[in-house]
Amino acid sequence: MADARDRVTYPPLNTLKPVAENVWIVDGPSIRFGMPWPKMPFSTRMTIIRLGGGTLFVHSPTPLTDDLKAEIAEIGKVRHIIGPNRIHYWWIPEWRTAYPEADVWLAPRIGEQAGGRIDFAARELSAESGYPWDDHLLTLPVEGSFMTEVAFFHPESRTLVLTDFIENFEPKKLAWPWRWLARAGGVLDPDGMMPRDMRLTFSKQRPQLKAAVDRMIAWNPERVIIAHGRWYARDGAAELKRAFRWLSGAQRPA
Repeated sequence: MADARDRVTYPPLNTLKPVAENVWIVDGPSIRFGMPWPKMPFSTRMTIIRLGGGTLFVHSPTPLTDDLKAEIAEIGKVRHIIGPNRIHYWWIPEWRTAYPEADVWLAPRIGEQAGGRIDFAARELSAESGYPWDDHLLTLPVEGSFMTEVAFFHPESRTLVLTDFIENFEPKKLAWPWRWLARAGGVLDPDGMMPRDMRLTFSKQRPQLKAAVDRMIAWNPERVIIAHGRWYARDGAAELKRAFRWLSGAQRPA
């Protein structure tokens, strides 16, 4: 019988799943995350985008299995490995080992969070432009008091890639204590949003966060990929407006 950690995932795991032309996701295993106790089971998800010349942009890596590595070899060459916020770094070292020719790009403060696990040089994700992928992806760092999350938009497929700015846990995939916790945290599907504790870390940067969300909405994404829970395959701009309505005090749309 599957335990709570298996229940929350999105099988099949550790395999490429096409999302749009030149865009794939990989659903990974569950992790335990949260306060020292209790720790809630979280699903994990990676996004891979093929850029010009067949180079691959790997966002928030999940475990690299032999079968997955073989699948990746068929779609392109890993060139950029991305840690999009300070708590999404765990599997980056094994990807760096497997693809030593790739550049590792880390959001601010990952080194502080990761300690000795990130013991190699990496490039920082702190600007909106000046990256090798500028012709294919828009980059938007959004800084809060605890962490900076870097959002990416792929105009070709109208795909927005977020990490923890929205979490959306399906009730059927959570045991009852975790359903209650997800609801209390504001991250229960179908109304997943930024976790309430994370919102507090943007209290001083609320205008900047709202401006960033407005830019994302203006990009008019068709889909929004997130790292934890059910992602949004359609109506992406509408989902952003729903998920971030708390910034303007609006009620949930009918």
